[in-house]
Amino acid sequence: MATDTRNDTGDFHEQLKAILPRLRIYALSLTRDRDAADDLVHDTVIKALTGRHSFQPGTNLAAWLFRIQRNEFISGLRRQRPTVPVDTAIAESLSHPAHQESGLVMREFVSAFAKLSPTQREALLLAVLEGQPYEVIAAHTGVSVGTVKSRISRARDTLERLLLEGDAQPRASGAERPRAHDDAQTPRLSRDGVL
Repeated sequence: MATDTRNDTGDFHEQLKAILPRLRIYALSLTRDRDAADDLVHDTVIKALTGRHSFQPGTNLAAWLFRIQRNEFISGLRRQRPTVPVDTAIAESLSHPAHQESGLVMREFVSAFAKLSPTQREALLLAVLEGQPYEVIAAHTGVSVGTVKSRISRARDTLERLLLEGDAQPRASGAERPRAHDDAQTPRLSRDGVL
């Protein structure tokens, strides 16, 4: 039995040596580079020697070795996936920031803005979005400049409170009582001077 094992091992080595030139040609066809082909043949022979117990005598040794070589080549390609250095400016231009948070913030703002009194909303929109001076807003709404300033200040304070406290969900009408100094309770003159 021991003689058969030595003969099988010796026979395996002799057959492997005989196939080496064909392995090199196949490696050159795969890699198209002499040094890479030599490395591939070396890796194939190492794999074949360590796994020779899995080779079944009497089967096609060349086919077994070529399959090992092909698998080694594919594994090498997977390990060496090409990487391209990307400039940070290019990488940043290719990536997009997440939009979910900005959508949530906008929904909270719109909900809080809806809670403002109509007069506060109007004054804040005219001052902030349209950039109109207080005097123009006062003339447009028919109130004094001080009232315009007060409405804008209260609107900003209310928005800040609602957004910071997270209480920006719209409430049913009548759920919130107006403050004692709110615009709704402040008597004002209309454009034609009637209360």
